[in-house]
Amino acid sequence: MKDFTKELSFKTSRSSGAGGQNVNKVETSVTVLWKIEDSEFFSDEQKDIIFHKLKNRINAEGFLFLTVSETRTQLMNKTKAIEKILEIVDKALIIPKKRVATKPSRTQKQKRLDTKKKVSEKKENRKFRF
Repeated sequence: MKDFTKELSFKTSRSSGAGGQNVNKVETSVTVLWKIEDSEFFSDEQKDIIFHKLKNRINAEGFLFLTVSETRTQLMNKTKAIEKILEIVDKALIIPKKRVATKPSRTQKQKRLDTKKKVSEKKENRKFRF
């Protein structure tokens, strides 16, 4: 996992939810912003992957943003935001392994057919006959 926290910028705002009068006075909600194009930690290929996989989280100016307002303190929200954005980018860069198509073996085919035959016979025996 690459630590690009030096490239992150933060904005605070008033949070909704629990906190009583604290909600009306203190800006506890934290929005973390990261300009992907200006990153020095990732190659152009990695930046393209991030843009493609996280396009719904990237605004028109090219900022990846994430807002956290889970806790009642700004510092805790900031640390959670950093953790989450690092995790999101890390997951986006994971390239899934290609699936190799395989054919069922002869014994697997035979087992499947035998099971079908047994079930068919069982149901046939249930029929009422005169």
